[in-house]
Amino acid sequence: AGAMSEGRPLRLLGLHGYRQSERRFRQRTGALRKALRGRAELVAVSAPHPVPGGEDDDDGDDPPRGWWFSGPGTFEAGEVAAAPAGLEESLSAVAAALAEHGPFDGLLGFSQGAALAAMVCALRARGDPRFPVAFAILVAGFASRAPAHSHFYREPIALPTLHVVGDADAVIAAPLSRELAQRFVEPVVLTHPGGHFVPAAAPQKKAYLDFLDRFRPGQGQ
Repeated sequence: AGAMSEGRPLRLLGLHGYRQSERRFRQRTGALRKALRGRAELVAVSAPHPVPGGEDDDDGDDPPRGWWFSGPGTFEAGEVAAAPAGLEESLSAVAAALAEHGPFDGLLGFSQGAALAAMVCALRARGDPRFPVAFAILVAGFASRAPAHSHFYREPIALPTLHVVGDADAVIAAPLSRELAQRFVEPVVLTHPGGHFVPAAAPQKKAYLDFLDRFRPGQGQ
C-alpha cells in the first residue's frame, strides 16, 4: 500500500472470458478503461490454454483461450465436470502475472475469468501468499460445478468483491452470478439490464468507482 499513498491509480489484473485472449479482452473493455481512467489501470493477461479448433477463428495470430476445460477441449459453465482440466496451470499463470507485472491491488474477471478470480479470492482469503490482492470485481461470474473445485466454496470467502450481474445475460444466467455472490462475505451486487459484456455506462461507472474508492488510502474509510 506504500505506492497507493502517493495517489497512484489502483492496478487491476484482468482475467478474460472463455474463448477470449488478453488482446480481445482489451478491445472489449475500452469503455470500462475510459470510465476508470485516473482511478484504476486494467492490465490483462492471456489464459495459458488455447481452445482447440480456435485457430479457425477470424484471427489466427490471436487464438481464443480458456482457463480450464470441463470436457476434453470444451467448456460449459453449467456442466458438472467429472474431470476438469487445466486449472492448476491457470492459477500458476495468475500468480506469475501478479509477481512479474505487479504490484496489483485487485482482480477484474469476466465470465470464466470471473469464476477463476473467485477461486483466487478463496485461496487469498486462506492466506495463499501467491495471490497478494485486496479485492475483486467479478463480471458475469459463476461457481464451478466440478466436484473437484468444490473446496473453493467450502467456507464463505472473506475478500471484498463487487459482482456485476446482467439481467439479460444469455451465456451466464443472472442466477448463476448471484449464487456466486452468495459464496462471499458481504458481497456488493450491481445489476444491469444488459447481456454478456462488461458494462460501463454511467450507473455502472459510479458503482465501480464507489467500490474502488474503498481501497484508496484516506478515501471512504
